Amino acid sequence: MFVRWDNLLNDTAEEQQHHLPGYRDPAVIRTFDAPEALGTRFYEVRAKSALNRVPDRSMVPFRWTINPYRGCSHACSYCFARPTHTYLDLNAREDFEREIVVKVNVPEVLRAELARPSWKGEHVAMGTNTDPYQWVEGRYRLMQGIWEALRDAANPASILTKSPLLLRDTGLLQELAERAEVSAAFSVPTIDEKAWRATEPHTPHPRKRLEAVAELTRAGIPTGVLVAPLIPGVNDDPAHVEEIVELATAAGASHIGGIALHLRGEVRDIWFDWLGAHRPDLVPHYQRLYRRGAYMQGPERERLGEMVAVARERARRRHPDPPRPAPPRFRRGLDADTDEPPPQRAPARKPQQGALF
Repeated sequence: MFVRWDNLLNDTAEEQQHHLPGYRDPAVIRTFDAPEALGTRFYEVRAKSALNRVPDRSMVPFRWTINPYRGCSHACSYCFARPTHTYLDLNAREDFEREIVVKVNVPEVLRAELARPSWKGEHVAMGTNTDPYQWVEGRYRLMQGIWEALRDAANPASILTKSPLLLRDTGLLQELAERAEVSAAFSVPTIDEKAWRATEPHTPHPRKRLEAVAELTRAGIPTGVLVAPLIPGVNDDPAHVEEIVELATAAGASHIGGIALHLRGEVRDIWFDWLGAHRPDLVPHYQRLYRRGAYMQGPERERLGEMVAVARERARRRHPDPPRPAPPRFRRGLDADTDEPPPQRAPARKPQQGALF
């Protein structure tokens, strides 16, 4: 029985229930009396599975993901995951930000799936769709149960997030790192206050994310930074990009990369509406950049890639010996508790989130 709800007793569950496509049982709708959650409804559902297989045609270097939430209160205007909400008969605009699906039984389902004889211990990536450390994770704490299941199964994993809430689970990441490969990455598209508030209004401050990189590195967790997405005319000031890369390098980031904005499905219209409201001067430029589809055209993409590469090389020269996470014991061939060789697992794919420059 799932009984993880003591911290929710002072909040309310609406009397009505709602059937969401793909879920057998109706969702219970819950609201929270908190400033960050005003006007937002949370649909508690019981998931049939926790591990999601990535389609073979995908170019990402991992085959499995876990998504404890659908929809995201970060409200990033460019979020590539917005179209997934349409599969729930919800829209990719305000519904994506204010109608959040919570898979309340994910930790228990994951533990059962990892224990199956057919499971080969492949790398699992999290944060590849919506952010598992968005605001509501502070209430449901699903990620703690997920990390515990991965730890107990000695299963390699990685996490991408925009939230320093990840630091809450540092101890669990350390325990997993004693048994299997684990890494983290923070998305830091900009440190410009105006661009940050305009494009990702409900995310934690980007400088707090960079501070979290240093804390996780000190804790022994390899942690990278993605300057992503890079948006021409919005967050591509070379001085700001260089400062992000400088701070990330000084914090001991294990890798630093960049990803150009891409506009798939409904995100294209949403983004052009944002441009029309905030930067109408850029609309013709973006019509040229994306005239052939969802991905940015070559010359501009190359410029952004070169900008990140130059900033990275300069930062490396200024920080020839940055902090590095201490290697966990399992990498020396010993299990942390028994001094016996760790369980044999399938080779982990190199953790990577998206196409890096």
